[in-house]
Order: sequence, then structure tokens, then C-alpha cells
Amino acid sequence: MQLDEGRRAAEAGDWIAAGHAFVRAAMEGSTEGAELAVQVTVELVPLADGGSAEAAALLAGIYLEYFDESALPTAVRYARAAAEVGIPAGQRTYGHMLVMGLGVAEDRERAAELFRAAAEGGDAYGVFNLAQLVDDPDESLRLLEAAAREGIVAAGAVLADRLSALDRDEEALGWYVWAAGRGHTGAMNAAACWYRDGFGTTPDLVQAVRWFFVMLAHGDGDGIHEAIQLAKAGALDEEQIRDAGRLAGDPGAAEALIGTALGGGRT
Repeated sequence: MQLDEGRRAAEAGDWIAAGHAFVRAAMEGSTEGAELAVQVTVELVPLADGGSAEAAALLAGIYLEYFDESALPTAVRYARAAAEVGIPAGQRTYGHMLVMGLGVAEDRERAAELFRAAAEGGDAYGVFNLAQLVDDPDESLRLLEAAAREGIVAAGAVLADRLSALDRDEEALGWYVWAAGRGHTGAMNAAACWYRDGFGTTPDLVQAVRWFFVMLAHGDGDGIHEAIQLAKAGALDEEQIRDAGRLAGDPGAAEALIGTALGGGRT
């Protein structure tokens, strides 16, 4: 979908829209999206050099994410230019460079200023980045929740970690489940283990195995070993395992687990 949108924009000569679409596709895991984002820089450079701060901000992000270190000076130049004229994406990218010392001297105070400006300009990643720099823990929690509600999945997972550290386990589990449902494998593992052990809830082994199954579907096989051990120990029967598979949207995984751990399953 993002790739098609990008191609349509490219055909119309809207290279900024095309670049954004290709980057979104790359962020969703598309190798082709990353390749097309790199290719579109050829069209974006004249726009940025001609004064388009939006093109400069987009270029900075592409150079930073999809090029090697030799592109860092160019990424810094475009990010700084976009930040100086108040483009939120440029402020966020340049702030990230300042936090990490990427091509510039590390300056966390200036980075926080840029993240705050980006956040005030409506950049959700700016909100997320600011949340991890502010000293006030209550403000950090508010910012993390705001970023999560704007769709930044990693913010929900970090928020869950912070709430867990504060012994606010029920809230933490809710955010782990929220992030897990949006594809965050670390949150899937946390949700599974918390349901297994009864953190923030009563133990629920069906939900635990559900999230172990979802982890496996996302390419992370660590949790399936836990599921096998639970099944072999007799903690779940076949119907409970099938319930977990149904909740995970993967009944085949349930049958495979039954066959592996219990020697049963349908014929």
C-alpha cells in the first residue's frame, strides 16, 4: 500500500510525498521501500538545495537511516537546515544526532530543546524522544503515553517498562498488551511472561501461550520453548492450547504444539 502510494506520487512528480511513502514502507519492514527511499534522494537533493526545508528534513532522515557513515556530514547539514527553519522532522532528526553524537558534538540539552519544539509542532517521534530526556518522571510518563496514543508503538513498550519499575503492574500489563498487539515482540514476550506468572493479573496460561504463539509468527522463536514446557508439564490441556492458537490467529501453531508436547492433535 505504501509502495503503491509512493509510486503514484513519483509518477506525478511529487518526490517529497514519494519519499515519505517509501520511508513508511521501509519502517514497516519493506526492503524495497528502503531501496526506493535511497533512489529518491536523487530527486530530493535539487529540491533541498533549492530551498525546500521539507525536502531537507526528509533527506536527512534517509541519509541517516539508509546510507553508510560517509553520508553523515550531508545528513547533518540537511537536518540542521531544516531544524533552523522550524521543520519538526528536521528538529527531531537533528536532535537525535545531538543526543547520539552522530556527526556533531553531543549536546543533550540542545537536543531536548529541539525535541520539545518538534513535539509542539506535532511530531509524535519528537514527543517520544523528549520523554526519554526529561528529568521529571511524571512528565516523562505523560509524554510516553501521548506518543503511544499517536501510534508510536515503542513508546507504549517503554511506558510499560517505566510503570513496571513503579510497581504499577496492572497498568504496565495493559501497555505491554497494547504494544504486543501492534507488533512489538519485546512487549509480546513481557505480556506472555506476565500472564504466565500472574504479574498485574491472575495467572492466565491461555493468554501466555497466545502471546508466545504471536512472537513465533513475528519471527521470534524464544517464547515457543516456554510454551512447550508449559504443555509438557500439563499446565494446559489440548482445548486450552487451541484457545490460545485461536486468540493468536494461528490455529496451526496450536496443533503443532499439541503434536510436539502432548503427542496428540487432529488426524
